[in-house]
Amino acid sequence: MSLSWNEIKARAAEFVKEWEKETSEEAEAKTFWDDFFQVFGLNRRRVASFEVKVTKGYRQNGYIDLLWKGQLLVEHKSSGKDLDMAYQQAIDYFPGLKDYELPKYICVCNFQKFRLIDLDENTEVEFELKDLTNNVQHFAFIAGYIKRTYKDQDPINIDAAYRMGKFHDEMKNSGYIDHPLEVFLIRILFCLFAEDTSIFEKDSFRFLIENKTKEDGSDLGINLAQLFQVLNTPINQRLKTLDEEFSAFPYINGSLFSEALPIASFNRKMRDALLECTALDWSKISPAIFGSLFQSVKNPKERRNLGAHYTSEKNILKLINPLFIDELNEEFKRVKNNKNTLKEFHRKIASLRFLDPACGCGNFLVVSYRELRLLELNILKELHNSGQQITDINSISLVSLEQFYGIEIDEWPARISEVAMWMIDHQMNMLLSEEFGQYFIRLPLAKSAHIHIGNALRMNWDSLLDIDRTVDIHSQRANIIKIAEPAIQYGTVNLYTKEYHIIDKAPEREKSVLRFDFIMGNPPFSGARLMSKAQKDDIISVFKNVKGAGNLDYVCGWYLKAADYILDSNTKVAFVSTNSITQGEQVGILWNELFKYGIKIHFAHRTFRWNNEGRGIAAVHVVIIGFGCSEKDQKKLYIYEDIKGEPLQRTVSNINPYLIEGNDVFITRRNKPISEVPEMNFGNMPLDGGNLLFDDEEKDLFLKKEPNAKKFILPLISAKEYMNNVKRWCLWLVDAKPSEIRKMPEVMKRLKAVREFRLKSIAPSTRKYADTPSLFRDRNRPNSFILIPSTTSENRIYIPMGFFDKNYVANNSCHIIPNANLYHFGVLSSIMHMSWVKYTCGRLKSDIRYSKDLVYNNYPWPISPDEKRVNRIMKLAQNILNIRDLYPGSSLADLYNPLTMPPDLLKAHKELDKEVDLCYRPEPFLTESERIEFLFQLYVLYTKGSKKI
Repeated sequence: MSLSWNEIKARAAEFVKEWEKETSEEAEAKTFWDDFFQVFGLNRRRVASFEVKVTKGYRQNGYIDLLWKGQLLVEHKSSGKDLDMAYQQAIDYFPGLKDYELPKYICVCNFQKFRLIDLDENTEVEFELKDLTNNVQHFAFIAGYIKRTYKDQDPINIDAAYRMGKFHDEMKNSGYIDHPLEVFLIRILFCLFAEDTSIFEKDSFRFLIENKTKEDGSDLGINLAQLFQVLNTPINQRLKTLDEEFSAFPYINGSLFSEALPIASFNRKMRDALLECTALDWSKISPAIFGSLFQSVKNPKERRNLGAHYTSEKNILKLINPLFIDELNEEFKRVKNNKNTLKEFHRKIASLRFLDPACGCGNFLVVSYRELRLLELNILKELHNSGQQITDINSISLVSLEQFYGIEIDEWPARISEVAMWMIDHQMNMLLSEEFGQYFIRLPLAKSAHIHIGNALRMNWDSLLDIDRTVDIHSQRANIIKIAEPAIQYGTVNLYTKEYHIIDKAPEREKSVLRFDFIMGNPPFSGARLMSKAQKDDIISVFKNVKGAGNLDYVCGWYLKAADYILDSNTKVAFVSTNSITQGEQVGILWNELFKYGIKIHFAHRTFRWNNEGRGIAAVHVVIIGFGCSEKDQKKLYIYEDIKGEPLQRTVSNINPYLIEGNDVFITRRNKPISEVPEMNFGNMPLDGGNLLFDDEEKDLFLKKEPNAKKFILPLISAKEYMNNVKRWCLWLVDAKPSEIRKMPEVMKRLKAVREFRLKSIAPSTRKYADTPSLFRDRNRPNSFILIPSTTSENRIYIPMGFFDKNYVANNSCHIIPNANLYHFGVLSSIMHMSWVKYTCGRLKSDIRYSKDLVYNNYPWPISPDEKRVNRIMKLAQNILNIRDLYPGSSLADLYNPLTMPPDLLKAHKELDKEVDLCYRPEPFLTESERIEFLFQLYVLYTKGSKKI
């Protein structure tokens, strides 16, 4: 198991201290590197050797200081020696190495300086020994992490989206709107792409606009309408008198230009906006631009409601690479040297079927098709590397658009995805043409991806495989076998035969059903509280009578729908989802159902920031989960030290629903703690419309008018005010007599307002409290209690909490633990408890949302801790409170901000952490993964017999 970065940095600091004065290469270099590998938790002897003999030139031998075959070559020099010479010496060893021994990294070092060269990424970093702690991430590969990088989109894609957005705005301002505008825009996009990619003659579309139309734009609409008609007319059916400027354009077909549109009325500004679009080189555009385009011209609210998410190719590759591209590339490497096996592999990839059941504008389908065609191109290079002339380039490409399927609820993005697939198909055909020296173009457009318009959660995904699958069979004899439920292979079979027999019973044979091989996508991100009624009904239709289904995000419907579809099959699935489905209550509800279908997680990206491209860039925190019904020995877990950065890859034996390495367990809500500890309660909800609450100024003004109310004014502790040392007050009338209340007119005014507020509520549960306007909804005010804010920043190392007595009222934005002591405070203030919180709490955006029933009641406390240990924890807990008192001018937000936390407070917490750890086991926890895995094992022990320990 890989060490945490905190542990690696701690070891690095010790390494620096140990070696800061060493200078001699011969004396200590080997020990230096042995210790260096230990910084990352790896025994050097397991992977690397010193003084590896290698032939440098004619009859010359050299000795590599340290070689980790296939990974790292180290050339080490004495202090002060030139690193450039050391690097050249390292390079000189390469001719004497076998291919599999060639390293990915070169490191040259002279004790005081390191220089690391990444040969794959062509990057270099140099730093001094004293700065090792801040540079350990560059050696992530030693710790078992693999850094995956994904190329960003070319900026021209974004520029194209902006220009088309501007053109759209000009068209819309002219009154050309709705469906005609959408179709018109798609056609313009295709024309721009076509003239730069040899579908049309180069610049022919721009030339038509510049030379065939007036500068004021008055006749541009008529000319474009005629062009669209020409593009939809076969060559042999066109008028013989057609102008040469139009007759030069090819026949496109594919329904793209078939619909008759109103003729647009252009002006100079609109014509200029269109010409500005023609100035770009559209051959460089990724077809995924269609998504960005659609995002730039649609209302953001509509995007969320319709699930239209547009993502960068970089992020799409994070999903499709581990889902199928990586494995197919590995298989290609294994079979490429055997032509017969390679031909079988070629036929295999041409038979694969892909489904995106929330395809939007087709981004995932586009990039997946491109990657499959690139793989096919590599196959074709191997199969036809003899230099023999290929007579028909069309016949050698087997991968087809027809292997790709999508479901989209809205017609507009569905049509965009079809055109995007035609675009990427043409780009790949041009690439194939360049490779084999033949021009290859598919016109007219005959084949296309199968994009189905409908609600993916309400339809049978198998039905998509019925699209356009009519087969004609000619035979002398035919047996027609009647069965109740035929497996879907073809939609219609036309049988031409002289003789036929209808057989009522099918012969015994292995059942074969056409299935999708890979299902992928980016379903809508709507959270449980943001879904429309129709979306909630969709979830209910999928989960039926599952308890708690109403608390699930919309994307969960796709997970269960996919699990049902792939049951007892080899189909693999991967979805992008908001990270909330791996946290808090949703984990137990969703995965309890998925496990019934035998689902296993094959790979996962932990939380990272998902940016959409376009004008209104939206960013959410997401995860990617790849799964199937089959088991895999090695599973990939991608971890983000920085959610905005690149992932580090780890190979693990199992990934559980919380996306950690460990057993498949999940927690669900429970009313009582699993351990023998005080119960936690909610704070008090005023339910008052603000009429029972005061800040300092409001309280003073109120008491001037109503001095008799002073004894009923109590400090109110809310989460935000507690963290920021802001005082609030409340009118607490639990012990007030009716006669006392009636004598206070200002109080009576406020109670009347409370009653009216509650009566106006649409919630029956609120209206019933109108009968008791003098009271909060809840009345939890124990003699003493620990207060825990319900929400806290994920950046804090610890959750700030504190003790209060009955003179304070806790607001409903906090949880309280009545009659708790310093031992309870100490354990809850520890890093052990915080590790549990991170993996079991829900989130409000990225902030932690503490839960009584999920987090506290399921937390596995130490089993029967030693009394001396308990006393020690209590003493350390009190020390934390004492240190906090030393900073009266600082709020808890100041004290617990990682950038401003006082060193003595941090040290006190660290001492407490060690003591709490020892309550769990005598061996120290080296990583957070160790902690959470231990806690989950203990949780299983606590709950195995539903008996408290």
